[in-house]
Amino acid sequence: MTATESDVSIDFVCQLAKRAGERIMEIYKSDQENWDIEVKGDHSPLTVADKLANELICNGLESAFPAMPIISEERKVTPYAERKHWEYCWLVDPLDGTKEFIKRNGEFTVNIALVAKGNPILGVVYVPVSGALYHATKGEGAYRIDKEGNKTRLASIPIQENQKAVKIVASRSHLNEETTKFVAQYESAELISAGSSLKFLLIAEGKAQVYPRLAPTMEWDTAAAQIVVEESGGRVVDTAGVALQYNKKDLLNPHFIAYAR
Repeated sequence: MTATESDVSIDFVCQLAKRAGERIMEIYKSDQENWDIEVKGDHSPLTVADKLANELICNGLESAFPAMPIISEERKVTPYAERKHWEYCWLVDPLDGTKEFIKRNGEFTVNIALVAKGNPILGVVYVPVSGALYHATKGEGAYRIDKEGNKTRLASIPIQENQKAVKIVASRSHLNEETTKFVAQYESAELISAGSSLKFLLIAEGKAQVYPRLAPTMEWDTAAAQIVVEESGGRVVDTAGVALQYNKKDLLNPHFIAYAR
């Protein structure tokens, strides 16, 4: 039997993300000498929190949806010769923003997305420190649920005609020359810094209008937040204006821009 998106409960994925977030917070609140910080081959950091959250999420998804394979930052990637035949797959970043986690600034997230034929159709982004959870399903809108359980539908807000300054989101850890040049094209810009997938969420919530990412990211960094932005009314496109695609031969994303419209 082939699994389809109708087999997936968004509530299940939300609860899985929250459980992973709770596990991450147990580590976050502990003594840093217990974090087992490593440096991976791409020079990015890895902690025990990344590993434990990944194990929890992947075990949960495999148990509930055994027919849907997983691409995760913290797993060996299946060769493209096999992946290219997948109609559906999960994209998981168990701890997006490990640098922010290590800095203890709270700006990290749990990202889980379901991709169908290269397009994200379901996404959950959980913010462990605040307890806020964002989720979206294709055609059903994007929502924020706060730690008290209050649910709000998200709507991006495009640049207004008389707006004094365009609100542009930039990466806290990856502000480079290309991004600085992009910002300079606006006569007046208010720069907002944030880590991890929180940058996308600012677009989806109407708190910013543009997020240029002119630096490397991987597919698991963006898939969940992309569907949240899209279902809020925004877009996430490469520099040619094409929506980001997933489960590509090369899992590295092109440079992209997320924006409200």
